Order: sequence, then C-alpha cells, then structure tokens
Amino acid sequence: MKRAVVLLSGGLDSTTTLAQAIEDGCEVHAVSFRYGQKHSRELVSATEVCRYYGVMHTIIDINLASFRSALTNQDIDVPMDREGSLDKVIPITYVPARNIIFLSIAAGLCESVDANRIYIGANVVDYSGYPDCRPEFFRAFENMLSKGTKTGVEGNPIAVVTPILNMSKADIVRLGKKLGAPLSLTWSCYEGGEKACGHCDSCRLRLKGFEEAGYRDEIDYE
Repeated sequence: MKRAVVLLSGGLDSTTTLAQAIEDGCEVHAVSFRYGQKHSRELVSATEVCRYYGVMHTIIDINLASFRSALTNQDIDVPMDREGSLDKVIPITYVPARNIIFLSIAAGLCESVDANRIYIGANVVDYSGYPDCRPEFFRAFENMLSKGTKTGVEGNPIAVVTPILNMSKADIVRLGKKLGAPLSLTWSCYEGGEKACGHCDSCRLRLKGFEEAGYRDEIDYE
C-alpha cells in the first residue's frame, strides 16, 4: 500500500484532500500544527476527522506567533465582510512562509515513516491570494525535495500531491460529498467561537461553495 503524509488543518479543503488520499489507496498519516494561531478550534476538528477515519494523527508544536498575520497576532483583527473579489491582494490572514514550513516538516515525517508523497489541500481558484498556494510553488518545492532529501538523492523523491488545486469551492464540496468525507466535523472559520462567525473570508467562501454545490452546510453559524 502507498503511504502518504496528509497536511490536515481540520478544514473543508484539507479534509476533502485526506478523503482523496484514502480513495487513492494510501495509508495515511495526518499531521496538524499548533503554530501559535489565535485559537485551537480547528485542531479539535482535525482530531475528530482522524478519529472518524481511524488514521494516525500527529500534532506538531511550532511557534509562528512572531510572524505578522491576523491569524497569529492578537493585535491584528481578522477582516470581516470584505467587499469585492477576495483574491486580488494578499490578505492579512496570510501567515508568512507557512506552507514552506509545513511542507518541510511533512517531508521530514515522510522520511521517518517511509512515505513518498505529501497531500496538501491548497487551492488556487477560490481565494488564491496566498503566494504559497500556486502551482509553480509546488513544482519548485518538489524539485527542492528531490535535491535536498535522502529519498530524493536515492531516486525515490517525495511527491507533493494537490488534488483540489484547480477546483472551485463548490467543486471541493461536491468532491467531499462524493467521497463521503465528514464535512460536518470540519472547521473553516478564522474565529474560535462555539459557532462559525459567517463573516470572515473563509466562512463566506465556504458558505458560497456549499450554496453553489447545492448542499446545506451542516456546521453551526452565529
């Protein structure tokens, strides 16, 4: 059986990606990060998703709180109800170099558990303002892994798999439903309340995706 490390935030995109890895026949080892984000609600969802699937789950502690972002700095508010297109500028919710750091750690875990692929739920269609969610970034990262890891040098390079990269949010919802992913367990909101806020960029895109896909989002909103 193929073995894969799946980056799992606990959100809609990463949970659908985990479901796709299982559908692809992979033995999955999920990895999540406690990286100094303002709340840990998403990690609760990640744990519940892994329990649902019965897959290995590692939560790694790193501290990115000194990186300027609305997701890590208490003195920076998460933008609410932004007008216009949400993908024209890099938003303040961007955490500098986060995917570079997460993918690097995932690569180390791959070499430790004898996996040869990393699945990541990055998306360049809906909310593509983040520079580390672009196809050229993942191609460059794969090339770096082929040169800078033991497995790469020995001829078995680690692949970076991005199954939802070019999907709309509605298509991601449809795929998650098709795969039977537990979308009701997921958390996308940038806030950490008992219910999703419904006003941050992530909530608005998620709600729009469910509506366009023809499904009701089963999580609770304020």
